[in-house]
Parts: sequence; structure tokens; C-alpha cells
Amino acid sequence: MGGANGKQWVMLVAGSKSWKNYRHQADVCHAYQIVHQNGIPDEQIVVMMYDDIAYNAENPYPGKIINKPNGPNVYPNVPKDYTGKEVTPENFLAALKGDSSAVKKSNPKVITSGGNDTLFIYLSDHGGSNTFCFPKGTLHAHDLIETIKEMARNYKFSKMVIYMESCESGSMFTTLPDNVHVYAVTSARAHENGYACYFDSVRKTYLSDEFSAVWMHYTEANDLDKKTFRDQFSYLQEKMQKSHSCRFGDKTMCEDPISVFVKYTPQSVQDKTRAEELALTHLTSNDEVPFKILEHRIRTETDAGKRQYLIRKQETLHQTKAKIEGTVKAIKQQFPGFALEGDLDDDYSQMDLHAFKTVAEHFRTTCFDWHEEEFQMALSHTHVFARLCARGVEAERIKAVITAVSRGRRFLQ
Repeated sequence: MGGANGKQWVMLVAGSKSWKNYRHQADVCHAYQIVHQNGIPDEQIVVMMYDDIAYNAENPYPGKIINKPNGPNVYPNVPKDYTGKEVTPENFLAALKGDSSAVKKSNPKVITSGGNDTLFIYLSDHGGSNTFCFPKGTLHAHDLIETIKEMARNYKFSKMVIYMESCESGSMFTTLPDNVHVYAVTSARAHENGYACYFDSVRKTYLSDEFSAVWMHYTEANDLDKKTFRDQFSYLQEKMQKSHSCRFGDKTMCEDPISVFVKYTPQSVQDKTRAEELALTHLTSNDEVPFKILEHRIRTETDAGKRQYLIRKQETLHQTKAKIEGTVKAIKQQFPGFALEGDLDDDYSQMDLHAFKTVAEHFRTTCFDWHEEEFQMALSHTHVFARLCARGVEAERIKAVITAVSRGRRFLQ
């Protein structure tokens, strides 16, 4: 238990880049403003974000990022601890456990926590089964869970809370032990999409995500000495309209006041936030976000040449989606004994996460590299491989099928 002598550490991570993914960096900037105004010093906060939004050519308000309609600018004073190519899963895990020698960056800022300290970690980006995406790398559940176990063995914290905003984020923590004082809350179930919200017609992108908008509103509107993580989870269940928040790990921590991890929301902020009704709008499945953004741009574009360019871009996006779906369908057909559709009650708690990682990476490098913007949709199909691994199909057999299907499809094209 973190006591009066312990420090409160915070790590905030946006794993995406580009204007269409505006919301993830906006989420992280807003989260920074919350913990900063609550009194956690910058030396105990580590921020990772690509930082290509505030001064993006598409930003009609240079230097400004908002996270809700008509909201305040959440960009000022956000630390630039890790930006651009420094935003990687390897740097994230190294910084989290305080291993500065493993960070690929000069003079890295890392979390130097100890056994009396608490950690609050928030991540926002795209994800798939057992995967959380970074601009040029993938954080796999296997590596995250192993790092958490290592940190527990080395007394790097008294308690840790992780909030994760991504599609299928519930799959990231199915093997999280319940005896290491780590509590995780996700934006979605293991096979469920996350949802963007607050489409801004001037910025032509989404400002936030459903889960993040709800937990941040609650955090700013309440006396965190008197509200527990159980209270906040109940609020998430009540207010989220599309995906379903899940919790994992040490659920006895639900009784902890939220202030144990992120200190106290100033009364003036509580009063202002309570006066603002939480009204989620434009809830859109993350899979549909790029299509909806293009549809809006086509509809509002007055230049005929630019409009035709956008229409061609939309057609290419649909073709890529069909190509990915066709490839995955061909792979599934090679496993006729397995029902790989629908909400299945597979037990993922005993799944070999390392085996899944090798399969997922083989699919990425052989078929569709989801680090490339055009193939990002491929992430949503990794649940197929998770189900196969959970049912005991050997990784080498799955990889062989992926290779064969990939070669066959390239031959046919």
C-alpha cells in the first residue's frame, strides 16, 4: 500500500500518429492536464506521443488541441518526453520499469519508482487481440504482462492501475495475475471494438473516444478522496453506450480512493465540470472512422479535382478492406474444425501469449503490416489467431497456413 512516503507516478501514452487519429493524442494531452492540475509534478509524469497534431498542416487552429466540443486547449505545457520515432513499445516498457539503459534515446526520462510508490498508466490507440499498436511497433500482451510481473518481483511499485483505450483491449489482460496489486480497466471487451466520439466538422476528425471521455469527465467532476475505482467503474458501465468497459487483476483495489493514484481534483475544476453535462455524440466504431472522415470530406469538398481525389481514396480504402477480409477468410477456411465467428466463451487465461505473438507478427510481416496506415484495419482480424491459439492449435501450423494463403493470393493477383 502506498503510504505518505510514497510517490505517485503517471505514464501517459498515445500510440498513433496522423490527423485522422487526432483523438488519441488529444486524450493523452487531456489526461496530462488532469494529473498536472491535481498536483502531480512533471518529474513524476512521463508522456509519450508522436506530437504531429498541434502544428499539423490540417489543424485550423495551430498550437491548439481540444478533447471535447468547444473544450479548452489541452496542449500547453505537455512534456515532450518521447515524441516521433521515440514512441515505441520497447521504449514504453523500458521507461515503465525504469531501465534507462534500454531506452533508445539520449538522456531518457524514466519512472524510477520504488516499493512504496503508486503507478497510474493510461494508453490510447488502436488495438487488436492481445495487441496495442504503436506507430512502428506493436505492444503484445505477452510483453506487457511479463514486464508487470518483473516489476512486481523487483518491488517497483506498491500498487499499479492501468487504463487502456483501444479496440479489443479486454484481451490484453486476461492473464494478468490477481496477486501482484495491479488493477486494469479497459475500454472494450476482448472481441469488441472501441468507439470514437465528438466529430468536429471544422477539424474534420474525431476529438475523443467513448471510454476516455467518460473516465476523464468523472475524474474532473468528483472529489477523488471520496470516490473509489469501484464508483468510477460503475459510472463507466452506466454512461458508455457502445462498448463495454472491463476490469482485471486485483479487484480489491476497487475500494481504493482514486486520489491514491492521481491526487485531488481542485474544487474549481469539479464545479466547472459538474456544470457541463456529459453528452457523448457521433459515436463511431473505430473500424468506421476512416470511412466516416472521408465521407464528410467528400460531402463538403467544393473543389471538383480534390473531390475526385478523395473519392478515389475512398474506393482504395474499400478495396483494401475487402482484400484483408478475403485473406483472413481464406486462412479460416483451412481450419474447418474450428468455429471462428461470433462471441465464443473461449478461455484465454491459459493461452500461450508468446505463441500468439509469433503468429500475429507472422501475419503482419507476411500479409498486412498494420503499422502502415492503409492496412491498420488488419488489426481487427487478429482475434481469429487468438481463438486458434486458445484452442490449442500449434503456432507453426497457423503460420504455415498464413504463408500458404499469402503466396496463393499474390500468385492470383
